[in-house]
Amino acid sequence: MKWLLLLGLLALSECIVHKVPLVRKKSLRKNLIEKGLLQDYLKTHTPNLATKYFPKETFATVSTESLENYLDAEYFGTISIGTPPQEFTVIFDTGSSNLWVPSTYCSSLACFLHKRFNPDDSSTFQATSETLSITYGTGSMTGILGYDTVKVGNIEDTNQIFGLSKTEPGITFLVAPFDGILGLGYPSISASDATPVFDNMWNQGLVSQDLFSVYLSSNGEKGSMVMFGGIDSSYYTGSLNWVPVSHEGYWQITMDSVTINGETIACADSCQAIVDTGTSLLAGPTSAISKIQSYIGASKNLLGENIISCSAIDSLPDIVFTINNVQYPLPASAYILKEDDDCLSGFDGMNLDTSYGELWILGDVFIRQYFTVFDRANNQVGLAAAV
Repeated sequence: MKWLLLLGLLALSECIVHKVPLVRKKSLRKNLIEKGLLQDYLKTHTPNLATKYFPKETFATVSTESLENYLDAEYFGTISIGTPPQEFTVIFDTGSSNLWVPSTYCSSLACFLHKRFNPDDSSTFQATSETLSITYGTGSMTGILGYDTVKVGNIEDTNQIFGLSKTEPGITFLVAPFDGILGLGYPSISASDATPVFDNMWNQGLVSQDLFSVYLSSNGEKGSMVMFGGIDSSYYTGSLNWVPVSHEGYWQITMDSVTINGETIACADSCQAIVDTGTSLLAGPTSAISKIQSYIGASKNLLGENIISCSAIDSLPDIVFTINNVQYPLPASAYILKEDDDCLSGFDGMNLDTSYGELWILGDVFIRQYFTVFDRANNQVGLAAAV
């Protein structure tokens, strides 16, 4: 066996260096046999030899995490933290970069209505004195940072920094059907400079490729997933079109235009957009979205929702997003959301002014139509028509 050869070479090298006659020196293996310690030695040292003499890529994998489709509004999966594992449901959010879950330190009502991580119950938890504060488009949290083992699919991510919430004010997380958030954005937007989960996976050699891909199902159907380290072509048709990341923070790309029936209705001189699994709708500057709402005949009800006549869906046009010279049409069946007896617009006006200008958010309304690959190795996003 290879380990026996290594032990033999080790004994030989010791004899040569110290000029000791070979016949007078017992091998390490023989000494261990005589003392009845060989099996214990092998149990203890064989894993170390494997780690030393085989590259970490040998242990890399592709892991698929199933996501639950909650009313076509949110997609979340189950992870575990700690030893023994404590399970939590989390949004896999490409629009942020931190992992956090409710904790026993938290006094907000939202925490008591969700699963809470108890650091005292984990033998591998490591506390820190660092604090964490995150504000999302809706909702916010504050907490502290700690380290523990995080299991995502079949990947065991050790020594992962994550947030333990202490406050979750407002109603956003109070009514959320998930416990916490696992951010998949770039490290540059991570609060408190905490290393994101995917970066830690890659740094430890746990995934075979420096990318992950997402498929979101429609109409409440099962099958949604995020795949770490791989791409499954069975989830899309045609070929992937690659779009360069324009800024490494969010998964930000350049969009050429937004057109309806060949007429440019927004983003006439190109604009910036982020591909965000954590946003339910497709958001853009309020002026541009107002034009789209008017074009498709949406009007606000008393609750401020943009309502469209359900009978009009079959006659509504595709809205085409041109990205890197490739057209990505959204049919009315994609941008009109049915809730009970109402039909709602999947567009939302939101002014997000950045140093790069106004920003669009290609949320779940878009991603349901297009299988998406988030390629960190080449800083690009791959898009293909979802099956």
